[in-house]
Amino acid sequence: MKDATGELSMTAVAVVAIAAISVVFSTLIWPTIKANIQRSTYCTQAWGCKNCTDGVCECRYYNDKNEEETVKCPENQTGE
Repeated sequence: MKDATGELSMTAVAVVAIAAISVVFSTLIWPTIKANIQRSTYCTQAWGCKNCTDGVCECRYYNDKNEEETVKCPENQTGE
C-alpha cells in the first residue's frame, strides 16, 4: 500500500509540474515567439522603408484587414 501511495504522490507532483511549465510557456514565452514570427512576416511584406538608423528601418505593410500599418524591420529583412 505504501508503494501505491508513493507512486500516486509522484504522479501528482509530475502533473503539477507539467501544468506549471505549461502556464509559464503559454503566458510568458509563447507571446514573444508569436510576436517575432508576425514581425518577420510583416518585414518580408514590407515596402516604403525609410528612416533607417542603426540597421533598423521604419517600413509599411498591409495587415490582414488590408489596412496600411508601420513596422520596424532590420535592413536585411525587408521585402524590398
